Amino acid sequence: MAKTQIKKAPLDDLDFYPPFEGFPKEALRFLKGLKKNNTRPWFEKHKGEFESYVKLPMQSLIVALQPHFARFAPEFELHPKRSIFRIYRDVRFSKDKSPYKTHVAMHSVLRGAPKGVEGSGYYLHVEPGQVFLGAGVYMPESDHLKKIRKALVEHSKEFLSIVEGNAFKKRFGKMEAAKLQRVPQGYNPAHPMADWLKYKQFFVFEEWPESRCHSAKFLNEVAKSFEAATPLVKFLNEAMK
Repeated sequence: MAKTQIKKAPLDDLDFYPPFEGFPKEALRFLKGLKKNNTRPWFEKHKGEFESYVKLPMQSLIVALQPHFARFAPEFELHPKRSIFRIYRDVRFSKDKSPYKTHVAMHSVLRGAPKGVEGSGYYLHVEPGQVFLGAGVYMPESDHLKKIRKALVEHSKEFLSIVEGNAFKKRFGKMEAAKLQRVPQGYNPAHPMADWLKYKQFFVFEEWPESRCHSAKFLNEVAKSFEAATPLVKFLNEAMK
């Protein structure tokens, strides 16, 4: 079998990335193979497949999402180098020493914010059998969580108009996130927002079948999901200032 050529893109040459036409079947075939053979020798042997079929399509999707974000969330960064997560796992504190992730993922955060889980933003990952999209704040720091709770009390109508809106609920359902058993100290257990004050995360998500990622239509479907979650994302970032 001929060796797949690895393509390298200049950091800011956005014209390098081809139009997004969906993730090829080879991308999921590679990820399935990586799941079965999560070793450095296997990955190095198949690295060309990763670069061409997995990484490049995700980067093309990120670039293709830019005009959509310019319309509904221009304050967020989407960059093919900075918005894609590395395939390499951080195994320093994990019992599982498998060196590679078996999915490909991207995350959009506020311009100037560090890439990762800080702040409220947008997340997408593709893996064999599933596509996962999420938005909001997944692991808020203690100070940020306190600010969010303060905003829930002071701007309860605005928050409820978002999470209880018909379109929002139809797409994301009820927010499923980690919660405290009791209302946090300093708040009245009988407060109208008592149940929301128990939340430790504020994150909504959708799970789709893998088949959806293979079509060029995937771009608009992802954009619509992210746009629908934008009022929550912006409420949370405003609260955490």
